[in-house]
Amino acid sequence: METTRRQQRGRRSVLRRRRALVTAIGVLAVVLIAVGVVALARGTTSTPSPAAQSADPPTPTPTPTPTPLTASRQLLADSDDPAACAVSFAGDAITEPPQLQSQGALYDSLPIPRRDGAVFAGWYTGPADAQAFTIAARVNGADVVTCTDDEITLYGAWKSPDEVASEDVGVPILMYHQFTTRPEGEDGWLKGNYAYINDFDAHMAYIAEKQFYLPTWDELSAFIDGQLYLPHQSVIVTDDDADQTWLDLAVPVVEKYGVLTTSFVITGARQAPSPGLHVLQRSHTHDMHTAGDNGKGRMVNYSVDQIVADMNASAAILGVKQVMAYPYGHYNDTAKEGLRQAGYEMARTIEPGYVHAGTDKLALPTVRINYGMGLQDLINLIG
Repeated sequence: METTRRQQRGRRSVLRRRRALVTAIGVLAVVLIAVGVVALARGTTSTPSPAAQSADPPTPTPTPTPTPLTASRQLLADSDDPAACAVSFAGDAITEPPQLQSQGALYDSLPIPRRDGAVFAGWYTGPADAQAFTIAARVNGADVVTCTDDEITLYGAWKSPDEVASEDVGVPILMYHQFTTRPEGEDGWLKGNYAYINDFDAHMAYIAEKQFYLPTWDELSAFIDGQLYLPHQSVIVTDDDADQTWLDLAVPVVEKYGVLTTSFVITGARQAPSPGLHVLQRSHTHDMHTAGDNGKGRMVNYSVDQIVADMNASAAILGVKQVMAYPYGHYNDTAKEGLRQAGYEMARTIEPGYVHAGTDKLALPTVRINYGMGLQDLINLIG
């Protein structure tokens, strides 16, 4: 009996040891599995497979390089003018950079290239017109700026000095004063100054319809210097005094036909801006359109310093110097020196004649238009 109990206790002890061993083996297996998983994870992240090691790294997407703007487009990009137009220049020996103009305004300060052994013959809207010197296609400060897609190209042309000299062009500067609606004219000793407005209308219509070339003052200066060719069919239109009849009657006609004109303004009497797109305002002095001590204009009675002061006062109002008209046509060497010192390049007289290459820039002649001069009279004077 006692032996049986000992045997039973031995069997229970063996069973307990077996259960402990099984439990230990199970725990060890779990630990080994966990270690294997961790090692596998570490191996996957830290040690690439040979295939992964040999694969090329991804290629980054390149940043597109922007196409550089042309000089013209850069000008437009930098401009805050909503009407800006970039003007480019082309042609033989033309190296002028593009410039900005404003659409709807007149061209301003177009370049006049210079070249040894040649005379510049103007800017044209196309290469064929440049080659043919087509007057109707020649572009200058008398023309309104129009562009396609905010850009335009002008084409330059040249003539030889011998060609220009052989043509011997003379440019008329027309001089008007006051205007009247009376066919019979005004009464009094100044009747000749008053052009009949219907005659003036016919004059401007003829100039526009026949497509006369209308030089700017900087072009006339270059023409006198022998650096610019002007065609025979050229004319400059001016008015003296900026009289109220000019403003009320003549300016609407000028704008109707789009004819560039210059109004010589006595700035002591008028400080208003230009009355029209096609009207340039230049000086008729500030306060020298008055008789001096000897009965002639103050300009031939004043000293150089007095003339300089007056002309500077006029320029301060107009914002430009460039050219003036002598009051009463009176001038002398003192007057010319005063203009030079004040920075004026040209001056128009009342002496009859045409402007040629080499003409004295401070003594420009004119073609006076008087009352009673109809269309045929104008044709006889300008062709």
